[in-house]
Amino acid sequence: MSALLESMSAGFDALPAALVDAQGLGAPRHAALAAVLADGLPGPRSEAWKYTSLRALSARRFVAASAAATVDPARLADIPSPRLVLVNGRFDAALSSLGNLPDGVELQPLSQALAGDDARAVAVLGRRYDRADELFARLNGALATDGALLRVATGVAVAVPVHLVFVGVAAEGDVAMHLRHLVELRKDASLTVVEHHLAQGEHRHLANHLVHVHLAGGARLVHARVQDESTGASLLARTDAVLASDSEYRRVDLELGAGLSRHELNVALQGERASVIAGGMLLADGRRHLDTRLGIEHQARDTRCELPWRGLADERGRAVFHGGITIHAGADGSDAALSNKNLLLSDAAEIDTQPVLVIHADEVKAAHGATVGRLDETALFYLRSRGIGRAQARALLIQAFLREPLSVLANGALSESLGTLVTQRLDRKDLSA
Repeated sequence: MSALLESMSAGFDALPAALVDAQGLGAPRHAALAAVLADGLPGPRSEAWKYTSLRALSARRFVAASAAATVDPARLADIPSPRLVLVNGRFDAALSSLGNLPDGVELQPLSQALAGDDARAVAVLGRRYDRADELFARLNGALATDGALLRVATGVAVAVPVHLVFVGVAAEGDVAMHLRHLVELRKDASLTVVEHHLAQGEHRHLANHLVHVHLAGGARLVHARVQDESTGASLLARTDAVLASDSEYRRVDLELGAGLSRHELNVALQGERASVIAGGMLLADGRRHLDTRLGIEHQARDTRCELPWRGLADERGRAVFHGGITIHAGADGSDAALSNKNLLLSDAAEIDTQPVLVIHADEVKAAHGATVGRLDETALFYLRSRGIGRAQARALLIQAFLREPLSVLANGALSESLGTLVTQRLDRKDLSA
């Protein structure tokens, strides 16, 4: 057994029995861990992990956070309320601000729900994952003891964004945190949620997030995820979304940090006229390894997906992208579009992109494509001929290239604030080469 799985098993054994068995979850938790230990880690022969090796991670050991970590409140000064904050995987009531939630909105940490008597609130922890390559979803099912539960009642339109904040802080030993989240919108509800993954100082923790998104008929969700973790951190995240008829899910993912980051976005368009418009960017500089996998399932008539994704690899960084779209039998009238464009800024960097389109229905509209290239020398020359220096010209072109996916949010203020974060992140590296 690998050192990683040994430490995960030890962490499970250290959990209080009452917490493991809370609300009847003991059996599925034990079953999830047993499945992981029986199957082991996926290797290079696993298609889902072909371009992201777990060899280095498998040799590491992690511990559970043993004490509450301290975060400078100034680190969160730019993140307004309402917000729920978890530090090293633990709910921080002092940094959170949950008192001014609108009527019809429920936001609480999973740890509180586990201690309560609302079995439906924590039912997501009992979900099974049967494939061996779903390693981290299984580990999450076994070990998750905290997270965010966010629910909006029927017909409620939430005007202000709700912020979910996850902060990694250096501790004694490398910490493993397994967090489970639920975002649920009832019929005709609308909400904007911003998910922040941040670091205070350098650390080498492992964060394992699993998010369930449930949109009832006519619901509207705007979801922005900003991943700007420590360069030594490993972040494994998965989002499973289910959309009912006439619902709309708009989201953007900014992969700006971490040493190893992998995000799986799975969306099931189960109701007629449901749509997902999702874009993102991967900024793989230094020695970062950033991996994104999309799995969009058109299961009903007249469903739509629009997926503009951008990647950048510099120095010895590596960006991996898999864009999978399946249009099932009976999903006639579906409209699917995937675009993955990538910039390669260094001969030592690497980009792997794999668009996949599978169609089992008639009368559909579908297109997908991927490109990998260098900066346009003609555009660079044009800018320089107008008196703009080389470094500034490169920066302008790169920023313009990366910002395109932000438009999917259809929210000018949020897009602009996220664009500022991207600019600040680019300012931390030298673009003059």
